[in-house]
Amino acid sequence: MALVLRALHADITTLEVRAIVNAANSSLLGGGGVDGAIHRAAGPQLLEACRQIGGCPTGEARITAGFRLPADYVIHTVGPVWRGGRSGEAALLAACYRNALELAAAHGAESIAFPSISTGVYGYPPELAAPLAIATVREHAARQQQVREVWFCCFSAADHQRYLALLDAADGG
Repeated sequence: MALVLRALHADITTLEVRAIVNAANSSLLGGGGVDGAIHRAAGPQLLEACRQIGGCPTGEARITAGFRLPADYVIHTVGPVWRGGRSGEAALLAACYRNALELAAAHGAESIAFPSISTGVYGYPPELAAPLAIATVREHAARQQQVREVWFCCFSAADHQRYLALLDAADGG
């Protein structure tokens, strides 16, 4: 079965996929943006589970249950803060996607939804992050068979249009 990549304009906390990815901070104890929304929707058990983990370095990922979310799992990954592009940001961002996909596969999650990691308060330019995200997911998926459906969940209409155009171009449309 071929990998299916889709983009949608939605609230990631409402998606019925096996795993959603949280663009977390290194403490994993909640924050603003998608991180805060996921913590609010999942309930206080998520915060307790994250306390047990004890943090996560940039580029790595950790997994918890989804608790009150429709998703079975939350995969927390810490994206890089944008520092102009010369501080290894692209490699760290790609690692976020790869590590999240590896955790999803290890836990039998055949479907996963990603937010646009690092493009909020961390300042990564969305026009650079989106093609990197798609390329990393495609490259990683070619090496594994577990994850078969990937959603790029966009909070803004502009991000949604960007992902749609990139996916359409990659599919020859």
